[in-house]
Amino acid sequence: MQTIFILVKCELGKAYVVANEAVENVEKVSEVYSISGKYDLMMKCYLSEDQDIGHFVNEQIQTLPHIKDTFTMITFKAFA
Repeated sequence: MQTIFILVKCELGKAYVVANEAVENVEKVSEVYSISGKYDLMMKCYLSEDQDIGHFVNEQIQTLPHIKDTFTMITFKAFA
């Protein structure tokens, strides 16, 4: 299992629309947080080991309506 975080910039006034669309329609999106700073949302996604991250971000996240930009972070190890 690969865990990635995707920071998302949205069109003005559309962050909650994008968050709801991602949670409801993109199976691999686990959680979406509204955040402060240069980006509006942070999406936590769980992908299978063999799933291509670039294709996932390009085809399932960046195609959501009202998204202006994304920044993807790939995790290495989780500490609990």
